Amino acid sequence: MTTKWSSARQLVDLDRGTVSREVYVNEELFAQELEKIFARAWLFVGHESQVPNPNDYVLSMMGAESVILTRDKQGRIHVLLNTCRHRGMKVVRYDEGNCPTFSCPYHGWSYSCDGNLVEVPGQLVGVPHYKDAYREKLDKVEWGLINVAQLVNYKGAIFATWDPKAPSFEDYLGDMRMYLDILLDSWDGGEGGTEVIGGVMRWRFPANWKFPAENFGGDSLHLISHRSVEIAGIGPGGVGQQRNGLPRVTGRRPPRGHISFDLGHSVSGVPPFAQYEEYDYDPFPAFESPVGPVDQPKIVGEYFKHLATERRRRLKGKIMPALDGVGLIFPNFTCHPQGFPRDLCVWQPLTARLTEGWRLLLVERDAPREVKDLLRHHYIRYSGPSGMTEQDDMENWNYATEASAGTIARRYPYNNQLRLGEVVPASGLRMAWWAPSPNEHTQRSLYKRWGEFMDSDNWDQMMPPAPLVK
Repeated sequence: MTTKWSSARQLVDLDRGTVSREVYVNEELFAQELEKIFARAWLFVGHESQVPNPNDYVLSMMGAESVILTRDKQGRIHVLLNTCRHRGMKVVRYDEGNCPTFSCPYHGWSYSCDGNLVEVPGQLVGVPHYKDAYREKLDKVEWGLINVAQLVNYKGAIFATWDPKAPSFEDYLGDMRMYLDILLDSWDGGEGGTEVIGGVMRWRFPANWKFPAENFGGDSLHLISHRSVEIAGIGPGGVGQQRNGLPRVTGRRPPRGHISFDLGHSVSGVPPFAQYEEYDYDPFPAFESPVGPVDQPKIVGEYFKHLATERRRRLKGKIMPALDGVGLIFPNFTCHPQGFPRDLCVWQPLTARLTEGWRLLLVERDAPREVKDLLRHHYIRYSGPSGMTEQDDMENWNYATEASAGTIARRYPYNNQLRLGEVVPASGLRMAWWAPSPNEHTQRSLYKRWGEFMDSDNWDQMMPPAPLVK
């Protein structure tokens, strides 16, 4: 399709609150996104608990690139591009495993991350005919697997970027960091302490990756789609429990709203404007209904009561957000930090109209077996391709993409005008804005940042960005 714009931001009218449908269906735009966004942004790769032992690896993705997340014999974590430097074959084809070297099945080139044997991670260590045909002149360091430019292990979550000029991960996050902390920290108020259980749920659906990004970044209007789930009451505490596990309020509930950051991130929740105990409400289900073995409700219930008590003790007097909300870290990392489910999602872009969803489920590392078992079953019932709510969401995204691809449909933009011009600075946060729910300023923030990435190659101009159009 012939390009009809000179700037990506021509497709996003922040003053009017409209977004062109081309943003969701145009393959030329999608190719530019891979180059301008996914080749430069910080992206989630995996969790350290997925590679607990030396030589463990899991396959992941960064944009459309297949990558290997691996732990070497020295315990260090690396992220490598999964393509042989000889003829491009994937050197790893299994989702996970344990292997000291990665050997290409095409022509036999082999690579290692063992710090005792190689100078750089993924260095070439084995080449057929190295002596007799290459005359030992092939540079094994130069022709090793490609490493990411920057990598960080943030409380167990592994993020990386291909861009050596990208800002540090903490600068990239800004004050969105405290909401990521809610996801990765223990529910008892301790720092870190979570792990992934049950592997990774993966599925493909015919929709653009930005649909789920904006959905989880702050779309409270779509809850009408989950009405049947609410009526069924499929929360982990049994019959009558809400799906998000918040059936009871023991304290004053924080005012709900949406927060958008000028850096493109957003969250559905509350700013950290009050001490924790001022809005001290019980975030955990009662677990009073039979949900498994006879003793399971008692064990699980006592465990979560203990977490709530410890949380109040540890966080007393601290200024921080409540244990609530969902969020987006730009561009495609979303999370449910509030608990049920407590998970993170990555929306992997495959084409303009095809996305692969990855969902990882989190629990406390030291939680009793009964707790992990109950939550695993609940998460599966709730999330992913078999989950009741995920099926609701995918149906919306799939049909919206299909209905937006036609010649006539593309002439008419989407409307993101809800509470246009009504946002206020978010108390206690830098470069952040807040508005009561419902609103669509988080969607406007997402597409403002999208336009900045698409139209600029200069990080200095993007950090910090221009003030948000409200």
